[in-house]
Amino acid sequence: MHQPLGFRDSQHPDYVCRLKKSLYGLKQAPRAWYQRFADYVSSIGFQHSSSDHSLFIFRRGTDIAYILLYVDDIILVASSHDLHNSFMALLASEFSMKDLGPLSYFLGIAVTRHAGGLFLSQSTYASEIIARAGMASCNPSATPVDTKQKLSSSSGTSCEDATLYRSLAGALQYLTFTRPDISYAVQQVCLHMHAPHTEHMLALKRVLRYVRDTLTYGLHLYPSPIAKLVSYTDADWGGCPDTRRSTSGYCVFLGDNLISWSSKRQPTLSRSSAEAEYRGVANVVSESCWIRNLLLELHFPLSQIKGKINAQSLSYS
Repeated sequence: MHQPLGFRDSQHPDYVCRLKKSLYGLKQAPRAWYQRFADYVSSIGFQHSSSDHSLFIFRRGTDIAYILLYVDDIILVASSHDLHNSFMALLASEFSMKDLGPLSYFLGIAVTRHAGGLFLSQSTYASEIIARAGMASCNPSATPVDTKQKLSSSSGTSCEDATLYRSLAGALQYLTFTRPDISYAVQQVCLHMHAPHTEHMLALKRVLRYVRDTLTYGLHLYPSPIAKLVSYTDADWGGCPDTRRSTSGYCVFLGDNLISWSSKRQPTLSRSSAEAEYRGVANVVSESCWIRNLLLELHFPLSQIKGKINAQSLSYS
C-alpha cells in the first residue's frame, strides 16, 4: 500500500507499506474499493449519479445501462443483451466476479418474476427475525399495532432484555423495505430503543405476530406508464404522549407502483394541526423532488407531479 499522508518517509518516498492485515478488514477498505470501482466504470463510459452515490448511468444514443453497487453486490441493467454482455465482459476482465444470471436475490430481498411484473419479498429474512425472538409458534395477530394505544416512555417496567429489543427493532426496520404496512408500527417501537419497557416489548411482539401471519406479503411492481408521480401525505397532531410532537407519513406512487413511503415523528412541536400537516407536506415534497431528479438522471423525465394532503389536492412543479 502507498505510504499514507503524514507518515511518508522523506528519504524513501517510493517505498510502499507491507500490510500485516488484509485490506478487506480495514475501516478504509469500503471507501478504497468504491473509489477503485467508480474510477473503472467511469473509464468505460458510466457517469456517477448525483442523486444516489451507489448508482452509475451509461447512455450512448439509444443504449442505456445502469449499475447499482452495494459493497461487492452489483446489479447491472442494460437496454439490450449485447450491451449487457459487453459490460459483463469488461467488468470480469477488471474484477474477480461472475454473472449470477437474472436478478433473483439481492441484500436479503427475493425477486420473483411473474406474468404481470416483479414481486419483492423478505419472507426468509422475516422468518429469521421471528426465530430469533423465539416466536415461531406464536398466535397470529390481524393488525400490527393497536390504534387506540399510544406508547409512552414511562409505561410499564423496564424491559428484562433491552439488547434483544434493540436487535429485533433494528431488524424490523430493514423489513420495512418491502413491507410498507408495518412502517408505522415499527416506527413506534423504535422510538423507545434507548430505554425499552415491558409495554414496548409487547408492542414489538405484536408486530412480530402480525409478520408471522403475513409472511407471504411483499411488494408488487407492475409495468406502468411513468408520466405521473403521485404523492399522499397525512399527519396527526400532538400524537406523542411524551413530547406532544406530531407523526407524519407519506407514500409516493410512480404510475401504479408504490416506490417510496415513510412514517416518522416530526423533529419539532407543531402549534396547530395545519402546521403539522404542512410539515408533512414539506417532507413528501422533498422526497418527490429527489425522485424527480433521479428520474431525470435515468433519462425518464416526468411530465407531472401531484400531491394530496387529506382531502385537499395540490400540484407543484
